[in-house]
Amino acid sequence: MPGGDSAAAGGKTGVRIVVVGDRGTGKSSLIAAAATESFSENVSPVLPPTRLPADFFPDRVPITIIDTSANLESRGKLNEELKRADVIVLTYACDFPLTLTRLSSFWLQEFRRLELKVPVIVVGCKVDLRDDSQPISLEQIMGPIMQQYREIETCIECSAVTLMQVPDVFYYAQKAVLHPTAPLFDQDTQALQPRCIRALRRIFILFDSDMDGALNDAELNDFQVKCFDAPLQPAEIVGVRRVVQEKKKEGVNDLGLTLDGFLFLHSLFIDKGRLETTWAVLRKFGYGIDLKLRDDFLPAPLKHAPDQSIELTIEAVEFVRRVFRLYDTNNHGALRPAELDELFSTAPENPWDDAPYKDATERTTQGNLTLKGFLSEWALMTMLDPRGSLANLLYIGYGGNPASALHVTRRRSVDRKKQQTERNVFHCLVFGPKNAGKSTLLNSFIGRPFSESHEPTAGERYAVNVVDQPGRNKKTLILREIPEDGVKKFLSNKESLSSSDVAVFVYDSSDEYSWKKSNELLVEVARHGEESGYGVPSLIIAAKDDLDPHPRSVQNSVRVCQELGIGASIPVSSKLGDMNNVFCRILSAAEHPHLNIPETVAGREHKQFRQLFNHSLLFMSVGAAFAVVGMAALRAYSGRRNSSR
Repeated sequence: MPGGDSAAAGGKTGVRIVVVGDRGTGKSSLIAAAATESFSENVSPVLPPTRLPADFFPDRVPITIIDTSANLESRGKLNEELKRADVIVLTYACDFPLTLTRLSSFWLQEFRRLELKVPVIVVGCKVDLRDDSQPISLEQIMGPIMQQYREIETCIECSAVTLMQVPDVFYYAQKAVLHPTAPLFDQDTQALQPRCIRALRRIFILFDSDMDGALNDAELNDFQVKCFDAPLQPAEIVGVRRVVQEKKKEGVNDLGLTLDGFLFLHSLFIDKGRLETTWAVLRKFGYGIDLKLRDDFLPAPLKHAPDQSIELTIEAVEFVRRVFRLYDTNNHGALRPAELDELFSTAPENPWDDAPYKDATERTTQGNLTLKGFLSEWALMTMLDPRGSLANLLYIGYGGNPASALHVTRRRSVDRKKQQTERNVFHCLVFGPKNAGKSTLLNSFIGRPFSESHEPTAGERYAVNVVDQPGRNKKTLILREIPEDGVKKFLSNKESLSSSDVAVFVYDSSDEYSWKKSNELLVEVARHGEESGYGVPSLIIAAKDDLDPHPRSVQNSVRVCQELGIGASIPVSSKLGDMNNVFCRILSAAEHPHLNIPETVAGREHKQFRQLFNHSLLFMSVGAAFAVVGMAALRAYSGRRNSSR
């Protein structure tokens, strides 16, 4: 396999190298020698920015080299330059041991204090002046330092006088930016990084056309042509197999190159310093430095208005169903954690291991993910992170046109005018005071057992499930709990309600204070909807119906529902399992976007004023029209009289 000289440079259009080190270590002479390919005795103490042209190195990416001063009075400017660096060249003088000591006693510590996250190339300058009476290898000198400071990418010695390895300094610096080691290889374990293995596994599977777990000669050649635009000769294929078999027997079998062998080859490239080869392969398939698919490989549709949302297409949903069945090896209708890990083994990680996806869906008592839960996770991820959803579809093998996997829904304002919606996924906001029963409502929705203990929700939380509607298509409902102390921040955004289809307001039916707070939240949200133009259908849920209801709360809830023009409150008891068909009723409210939109007194007055104003405009328009017609008639009459005289 070729070394990848033509590999893409990861989208970088330039590399900024900042050269630092103690005074007198040869920084300026090193830069001047690289730029002019000659040595000069008369070099300025600090050079202006020096540019090496794009064709200076094979990757054809221009380099800007920034010289710096080690003087204390220049420390502020030095720190600014360090923070702008893509890579740092840190120099010491081979004829001045103290400068070597200061690498770890000062410079590398300073980089960490500044929280710099860029590679470092350590360069021993003036190697021609070193005292060789006590020879010591560079590995012996730098080994302990590199063990302590993993940000050091490589070390090299050079001489500006003899030009020995001067170009190599900046070649390695550029290479550390364009083809970094850290994302691919763990120096501590001397093994490929987990994300690198996952990405290479995906690429291997893409070329294993017959799915026999090995790349035969034709498949290996297809891989070579795809990545490097050149076929492998038969002798080269034999050579590749021989190299792998000598070092890793399980890397080759009768069918061809196995996944172990494929991974070993890339470990070998990295070990030989040919990182550009592995990066060429990864970038050919859209991977960036973080070993995730780059945005330019993810044609996720964009919402044109805040009240639109993004869903999986029917084609993508069917693909997801097939994947579920493929990995449900025991046909129990649920994926075990190991099966789910295997499913996402070609993704950077399992996207559902963390919030907001973790514990957001229905699972079995054994903790396995059901098909409804699996589909729900995809619906939630597509709503919250469309590009991430598309990326994960591609990671797990979606072979259709990526642009056809997602679609943008119609605007909710249009749905309201048409009094119907075409959505398959609905977003419900759950408001309510503390201890009202919001979290319990979400738990009931995803089949969690009732618990007497209460743990306040820290931050927003999601619960999502597929709702069965007798005689109708199944729809997905996403509940989003907004903590009481998070409402103000939530409503600070004018468009906060735009992406929602319905809102519910939960209160403890046995607690009058809980009702008052819930009512205040309802009015506040309703007013926000009226002012922003994104009012949503709203329902009131009287939770804890197993307790004695507070009489005044019941009376007030009836009155408020009538005043605001919304449906009567829905009593539920999670403890008794009597949910009163609440989730179907929430879904029904979302599917009828023109109903149950609360109207406050101020909103009603504003609406009446607007109607009166519109009627006045209409009356004035009609009056003006009559006046115009009258004038025209008068002119016509006058014209006839004049002509008859």
